[in-house]
Amino acid sequence: MPGIECFILPMPCEQDMSCTLGSLSGSDSFDGVTVIPQHSFGATETLRSIADAARSEYLLLYTKAQPLEMGYLALDRFVRIAEDTGADMLYSDHYDQGRKHPLIDCQKGALRDDFDFGSVLVFRTRSFRRAVGLMTEPRKWGALYELRLNMKSIVHVSEFLYSETETDHRRSGEKIFDYVDPKNRQVQIEMEQICTAYLKRIGACLEPVFRSVAENEPQEAGEVFPVTASVIIPVFNRVRTIEDAVRSALSQECDFSFNIIVVDNHSTDGTTEVLERMKAGCGDRLVHLVPERDDLGIGGCWNLAVNSVYCGRYAVQLDSDDVYSGPDTLSRIIAKFGEEDCAMVVGSYRMTDFAMKPIPPGVIDHREWTPDNGRNNALRINGLGAPRAFYVPVLRRIGGFPNTSYGEDYAAGLRISREYRIGRIYEVLYCCRRWEGNSDAALSIEKTNSNNFYKDWIRTCELEARLRGKGGPTHENR
Repeated sequence: MPGIECFILPMPCEQDMSCTLGSLSGSDSFDGVTVIPQHSFGATETLRSIADAARSEYLLLYTKAQPLEMGYLALDRFVRIAEDTGADMLYSDHYDQGRKHPLIDCQKGALRDDFDFGSVLVFRTRSFRRAVGLMTEPRKWGALYELRLNMKSIVHVSEFLYSETETDHRRSGEKIFDYVDPKNRQVQIEMEQICTAYLKRIGACLEPVFRSVAENEPQEAGEVFPVTASVIIPVFNRVRTIEDAVRSALSQECDFSFNIIVVDNHSTDGTTEVLERMKAGCGDRLVHLVPERDDLGIGGCWNLAVNSVYCGRYAVQLDSDDVYSGPDTLSRIIAKFGEEDCAMVVGSYRMTDFAMKPIPPGVIDHREWTPDNGRNNALRINGLGAPRAFYVPVLRRIGGFPNTSYGEDYAAGLRISREYRIGRIYEVLYCCRRWEGNSDAALSIEKTNSNNFYKDWIRTCELEARLRGKGGPTHENR
């Protein structure tokens, strides 16, 4: 059977290295271990040195500097699956200190650079060399990301083939903002360059050519809007926070008409009674909708609001446990639509605790977005920011939101970005309160996997649409 040559980073101490070498040597496919003197697989020079040094038909990269224990005949299993499937790259589920750590399949649209492959990556050596040969620009951080984008066939082995030690024990709600942390800015710029080059190579990169909202929405003339803007608040069981959110919206100072549409998704904790009491005090400015259906997610609640007779020309998001940062938020968002001829506007927000005190990582402003390349980079990152606002005629035309409670706004944003400009406001418009009731504060590995798989699927659909030239101005509308 073809063998595997293993490449690892220096271990913290000689004892740890011996442990790692011993666990690998129990396999018939083991052809030896090479310790890489560099301290990162993210550098192009590291991967080139491996391509030059590899002598076996397969090679394994272990990307952590902690002890690794391969399962019984695990390397043989990797080789057999590679031989059966013709895979260029393989990765597997694993154990983390005895706990199962399942992974997800790498879809065509899984373009995010933080995709979890685990720490053991197996490559067909000739495929590895081919992929490294396609890397023409030297990278400091993103070489491994670029390498896997260059792989033709990536196979997820749904078996637990090794044990490792997880070093990042932060909760899910603390990890999701790493890519917008200012200290990672140069890393993110390099990752964007890599992703954009890949999209260009496969023919899915959109040029900075946008449809005009005014010129391409003739049906608008037949639409009647009761107000200029509607603040949309889907809610379920947020009795502690909903009043703050609604009062934040009611406090907006605007020279145009607006209302607040709260879609109360059958709350059972007293939220409904709070809203009825508030409505009695502010009349038509607060619309309290309770769906007749009981199968709506957050996206479905949004669809109910934006297709109702109460919705304004613009729909502006406010989560039920957050608040606007000041009384000018709504007016600034609506002004941006006219300034940039855009179909969607995304602002910036500050992370706070429940008492409104700032907490790390502070301001989330998504400055990685650029007018020319934001719509392409959006396929790499995991979100577009908040608060989000939409030009309702366009939102209705594209079919609104998927009826889910995760990723629904991202899906709509990607679809809009394919044709229209998205405006950005980089000053804080919104305070995102983190508290024990946040739905994404501490997700299980299974829920995190489910969320990530869904967003990768959204990206896959959008990537396919762009490859087919479906709806983009760079094709039929230029």
